[in-house]
Amino acid sequence: MSARPYKIPESVLVVIHTRDLQVLLLERADQPGFWQSVTGSKDSAEEPALSTAVREVGEETGIRVVESPRTGQPEAALAGLRDWGLRNVYEIYPVWRHRYAPGVTQNTEHVFGLEVPAGIPVTLAPREHLCHAWLPWREAADRCFSPSNAEAILQLPRFLPDPSALS
Repeated sequence: MSARPYKIPESVLVVIHTRDLQVLLLERADQPGFWQSVTGSKDSAEEPALSTAVREVGEETGIRVVESPRTGQPEAALAGLRDWGLRNVYEIYPVWRHRYAPGVTQNTEHVFGLEVPAGIPVTLAPREHLCHAWLPWREAADRCFSPSNAEAILQLPRFLPDPSALS
């Protein structure tokens, strides 16, 4: 059995939300009580961040990001996945550093938003998450354990395609 490869210290954070700013949060299986948006590392250094975001959303929530979503399916439009152009560089929590090559202490996170239809079914990866919750955006930010995740959620209204959607 070969050794598991080290994680790449470049990841995505995907704030999944509805048009009316309900935000999906997931409770980590390895750290109960730690709530977060979808996150995940690139599979290879060459993998584009957009591809990482699409893959991680599917793996962690069962929501497929596709060109043309079908009604009644756990699918969201690729056009609804937006790179916010935000990059967070942060210290990797010591509890997770063993997953990275020796000496790697920082991660670069690319922030995306994904608008999904209200009521879209969520199917969690049980090894990764215990449960999920849809919360109003400010409440979701307050529940996040990660400061960069909370800050991203607080930025959500800025990145809506139509700011009048808040009225």
